[in-house]
Parts: sequence; C-alpha cells; structure tokens
Amino acid sequence: MSESWESTLREETGAWAERHLLRTLIPAQQAGQTVLIREGRRLLNFSSNNYLGLATHPELGMAVAESVSQGIGGVASRLIIGHNEETEALEREIARFKGTEAALLFPNGYMANLGLLSALLKPSDAVFSDQYNHASIVDGIRLSGAQSYRYRHLNLDHLEVLLKRADAKGAKRKLIVTDSVFSMDGDVVPLSDLVQLKRKYNAALVLDEAHAAGVWGPGGAGMAHHLGVAEDVDLHMGTFSKAFGVYGAYVAGKKEWIQYLLNRCRPLIYTTALPPVLVAAIRASLRLVEAGDNLRRDLHERSAWFRQKLQEAGLSIGGSTTQIVPLIVGESELAIKLSQALAEEGVLAVAIRPPTVPEGQSRLRFSLMATHTKADVERAVAAVLRVAEQGAVR
Repeated sequence: MSESWESTLREETGAWAERHLLRTLIPAQQAGQTVLIREGRRLLNFSSNNYLGLATHPELGMAVAESVSQGIGGVASRLIIGHNEETEALEREIARFKGTEAALLFPNGYMANLGLLSALLKPSDAVFSDQYNHASIVDGIRLSGAQSYRYRHLNLDHLEVLLKRADAKGAKRKLIVTDSVFSMDGDVVPLSDLVQLKRKYNAALVLDEAHAAGVWGPGGAGMAHHLGVAEDVDLHMGTFSKAFGVYGAYVAGKKEWIQYLLNRCRPLIYTTALPPVLVAAIRASLRLVEAGDNLRRDLHERSAWFRQKLQEAGLSIGGSTTQIVPLIVGESELAIKLSQALAEEGVLAVAIRPPTVPEGQSRLRFSLMATHTKADVERAVAAVLRVAEQGAVR
C-alpha cells in the first residue's frame, strides 16, 4: 500500500521544525524602505536587497504612471507578438550600460540563469561552477545535462585541477560560471585570476552580477567593469530587482551569443513578455543608477564602517568586502535566537539557514542600503554588540 501524501509531508516538515529549518511567510509593510513594519514592530531594515534605495524613488512611480496607457499586463511571448518600442530601447540601453553588442530582457534572474545555461550547454560540454553559486545556476546546470564540476568556493587552484580533468576526459567545450558578489557571503570572485584560467583552458565565462550591478563599477556597470575585465566575460547576467529597485533581469554579450539564446532559451521563448509599466520603470531606474555615484559612495562608506565595527568586536563576517555582511554564528537555533533578539532591539536581520548555506554556517545576513543614515548603521551595530554581550553570540 502506498504512503499517504499528507502523512509524509507532515513528517518531513515536522523534521525540519525539529532542526530549526522550517520556513514561514511573514507579512511586512514598507519592505523597500530603511524602516519597515513586521509583526506590528517598526524595524530598521537590514534585510533588503534594495541596495541603492531606489525601490521607492518617485521617478520610478512617475515612469509607471506615464506608461499605464500602454497596458499593465503581459500580452504574449515576444516571439509570438513582437515587443513594443520601449522594450527594444531598453535592450539597447542595457547593451550600452554593459559595453556589449547586444542584450536580452528576462522576467527575473532565476529564469535568466536557468535559461542561458540549459540553452548553451550540451551533454558533451563541461561546466565549472563555484560551490556557493546561486541556486538558479545550479538548476540551470542540472537541466543542461552537461558534465558538471563544482569547485571549492573561490579556490582557483581547485578549479584548475578540474579544468585539467575535463580536458583529460575529452570535454568538447568548457564553460565557467560564477557569481561576482556572493549573495550570502558578500565576498568577491578574483576575476582577474579567473580570466587568466579562462584563457589558458579556452573556456567561456558567464558572470552573474545580480548583487554587483548598480553597486560596483563606473556608472554601476558591475564588478567586471570595476576590476577592468568586462571584455573577457562572454555573458553578463544581472537583475533589476536589487540595486535597481524594480523587477526583471538581463543577459548581455556579443550578438552571436544573444541571437543563439533568442532561438534556444526556453524561459524566454515560452514566457510572456514583461509588461510596459515594468519596462518603463527599469528604464527610469537605469538612468538613476548610472547617475548614482553619490549613492554608491555612501553605501560603500556605511558598509565598510559596519564591517569594521563587527570585526573589531571579534564577530565573524567571513570574507565580506561588500554591502552584504554575514554574521556567521554556526547553528540554526542560534541564528534564529539572535535574529529574534535583534528584532527586540528594533533591527531586522533575518536568519539564513541550510540549505541556503552549508550545515554549521547559519548566519544573519545584513544588507546595507545607501539610504541608511550613519545613525541607522550605528544603531544596528550597537544592537548587535548588546545582543552579543548578553550571550546570544558565542
């Protein structure tokens, strides 16, 4: 006799709860602002990806209002019905922003990574992925059926060992894919060294700039531009849902690569196009990002001070050098306890637990915004130190 679905689901969720790994949804108001309301509390928001604070910028609202006459919903796949002039203009603007020949607009970053990897890679190819890459990269590789090699986080010596191994096994083509800024650790890939390996082993390079675009590089073009190696990246992926404060994603690169994706990328071919109101908001946000040097300066200064104070207190922030700062505490139960204690202090920093991070590396993920004031950051640091002194961190 087969098992009951309800009983097995209850058993599994119960096991997650015992291990402090069960997740629940919690309503929040004003989630894009530096202060939000959650479970009746007003909390300093250190859990948003709204890095430049643009999600509530009035110019985005104005752009949406002006575009409503074009429609607020999607109509069909772009390959079925075509696309409006605003979408075509946005893709030209993305290509200019990234310094590439062409670009494609996607509904979100997950679909972009899933689509580009499953479209490009074949079972005869070898793909090399950082251990801490985003889940969308992992799933795109799985769908592709390519020979998968997962190298230790930021360990390019290990990557080279695997590149040699793939050559020995006769891989037809090789592709390296990595985040530029890692979303749960806030550390940065050594891109210049990675590019040298790419050249040495005749591999392609796909770079996920989701947490770097808008924040790093001239005009916010991304980490590859910040480090001066953008021309060595074959495909740049980024999102409009973080520093840009809107929604959607892009893939940018040479025309041949983009043309191929247009014909083979299933999440693009079989998905309704982004509605005109979102396209208009993205175009407005892109202009704000490119003119946002002062926002980037403030964000970098606040983040550096925040990291310094936590390190001086002897707290573990891993290898973070960006606006994403993990406070690594180890066990899931302790991460939850710390998050709850900080909420009592008026600060929101959500506990991140397995499988999002490895076992034994549960943490609080602090993400700073350019719109956090110096007083906001000082208050958050003081709250963390008080909680640590009370024994919540050990």
